[in-house]
Amino acid sequence: MVVRQPQLRSPLARAVVPVLGGIGFFALVALILWGIANLVSQNGSSATANLASNVFRPGSVVRYAAIIDEDGPVLFPDLLGTDGDKTIVLDHAGANPMNGWNLYLGHPSDRPISCKVTQVQHTDQFTDCEGRTIAVEELARPALGIAPDVSADGILTLDLTPD
Repeated sequence: MVVRQPQLRSPLARAVVPVLGGIGFFALVALILWGIANLVSQNGSSATANLASNVFRPGSVVRYAAIIDEDGPVLFPDLLGTDGDKTIVLDHAGANPMNGWNLYLGHPSDRPISCKVTQVQHTDQFTDCEGRTIAVEELARPALGIAPDVSADGILTLDLTPD
């Protein structure tokens, strides 16, 4: 007994059936990918897992001390997050590049994190969201544990891991 394959007779059926087949194929692929992503996201990893390093190495202390001496503190946008609110400000005081490093957050200590500052060019002064001019020392301090570290070979490292 020979089974005949179904034939699409009308032009409408010959146009619609392949399109529906393609849509079904891509829906199946999307469902499989969603299932894999769901399985992977539940397989021991948490939503708060860090994908990036908690240590940032800007480079030589001699180089950064010279930059700060010439142009004022250096702003590193968003080192502590991805929402645009957690800018780090690196400052150096003193003649010895091996010590005297300080970190601040990019907002005044007496204002909320939403009150961002902009640097007055080539100075250690900042303008906050209310138009006040403030010194770098008036910026908020980061959480305990977030601090600069200088290695014996003069490489500056910013440890972004709070205690």
